[in-house]
Amino acid sequence: MTAEEADTANTAGDAGAIAAKLTWRRQLLAARRALAPEVVAGAGPALAQRVLALPEARGATCVAGYVELPGEPPTGALLAALLDRETRVLLPRQPAGGTVALDFVEWDGGPLGAGGHGTRAPAHGSVRPLSDAQIVVTPALAVDQRGVRLGRGGGGYDRALAHKATGALVVALLWDGELVARLPAEPHDRPVAAVVSPTRTVRLA
Repeated sequence: MTAEEADTANTAGDAGAIAAKLTWRRQLLAARRALAPEVVAGAGPALAQRVLALPEARGATCVAGYVELPGEPPTGALLAALLDRETRVLLPRQPAGGTVALDFVEWDGGPLGAGGHGTRAPAHGSVRPLSDAQIVVTPALAVDQRGVRLGRGGGGYDRALAHKATGALVVALLWDGELVARLPAEPHDRPVAAVVSPTRTVRLA
């Protein structure tokens, strides 16, 4: 295969992965919209308990989290518990333009404002390096058994995770049934090491 043929094959492969991801996203978002509101509202304490039970959480002085979008596994109980433990909490904010890695802002429990793309982020606070965090809790629509994470398509977390500390644990929060056998992947995708759902915690290879 010539270099030109290899480039063509890679482009075709990337296009196939992009199309497959769109299909997965449509299906997963539709399933999330069908969740009963009481199921969503009641999942927070179980998710918090499972994340805080991770061995890495016991000595963590800084954890990066996020504020959930509608339909996502709720994070409020986890964020409150971290603050109660006097753990530093970093929350993401989309920089202007949205073409670079997310900023992570230290949050003290104060007011939240617009964080970009419909998200909420601290209205005030200093930007801190993601490498401060020993655990990075990420949103995901699904994760596969290899650790491939499917997000909403903006790429902000993939760019941000390039700057995590070596050895930091990356955990995705999912609903039950969203850990799947295999997802389409692209070269820029950054893997996660564990998933937490309301009923189980799974470490990935």
